[in-house]
Amino acid sequence: MDNIQMNAVLDDTAVATRERRHTEAGMTTAEYTVGTLGACSVAAILIKLAQTPWFGDLIKDLLGNITGIAGF
Repeated sequence: MDNIQMNAVLDDTAVATRERRHTEAGMTTAEYTVGTLGACSVAAILIKLAQTPWFGDLIKDLLGNITGIAGF
C-alpha cells in the first residue's frame, strides 16, 4: 500500500470510531425520563408499604432475628 491508500484507510477507521463513540454517548432525555419515572414509582410503592402495620412488624421481626443470630 502506498501512503495515499494507507492514509485513506486510517481516515476511514478514525471516522468509524468517532461515529461509534457518538452513537453510544449516553442516555437521551426520554431514557432519563423513563428511568426517573421508574425510580419514583418504586419509591412511592416502598413508602406506601412502609406505612402499613404488617411491614413494621416484619422489620421488627427481621431485626430481632438478626440481633438474635449475632448474639446482641
